Amino acid sequence: MSVRYLSCGDTAFSVEFGNEISPEINGRVMALHAAIGQAGIAGVVETVPSMRALMVCYDPMATSRAKLEPEIEGLIARGLPTGVKTRKVTIPCCYDDPEFAPDLKEIAERTKKKVEDVIALHLASRFTVYVLGFMPGLAYIAGLEKSLYLPRRSQPRVRVPRSTVAIAMDMTTIYPFESPGGWHLIGRTPLWMFDQRREQPVFLAPGDSLTFQRIDRKTYDRIARDVEAGTFDWAKLVRS
Repeated sequence: MSVRYLSCGDTAFSVEFGNEISPEINGRVMALHAAIGQAGIAGVVETVPSMRALMVCYDPMATSRAKLEPEIEGLIARGLPTGVKTRKVTIPCCYDDPEFAPDLKEIAERTKKKVEDVIALHLASRFTVYVLGFMPGLAYIAGLEKSLYLPRRSQPRVRVPRSTVAIAMDMTTIYPFESPGGWHLIGRTPLWMFDQRREQPVFLAPGDSLTFQRIDRKTYDRIARDVEAGTFDWAKLVRS
């Protein structure tokens, strides 16, 4: 697989692994992200993974692209780590309230399934967070069951409530804030994907493995109260 190096201004460059979005390419991005972090390369400020490339940001007073590129090429040539340690995250989701999942019936009709089958397939999907973007805390999460693939809505909504779970193409996402959106709304989690009160305001991270857990409205309301009060135990959702 060829690798391209592209300039991103005078303090960063991108290491691009391909022209398509795939688990293999994203896996190489995340492996290089981990390898650079482990190597402790002088002058590197941070690395920012995307779906098919890794942006390397550096301090121009300490190093340069000319110095860093051969070091990164050396890491790749020696072999990137496999089986990079990732978090396993469980997201509780309520699919049962029509207010939370206004598109479930339409999704079922368009995919020629029963509503319960759509929910079951979403729950059975094994998702991976590829990248964060668009707004703070919004994760693009790949791995949706193929039989649920649908294009974005032809008419986006002006307002999608915070914490709505939605699908489009081969992905699912969770809206961190109320915002416009063109994905199909399938449920809602009581969790906040962005909360500035937390030490780490953004909950999900690139590389996270993610599954959804079905909850009823009563459980949703209980968790939502705890999240609102700042007393929810987030650690119980994450396994290493």
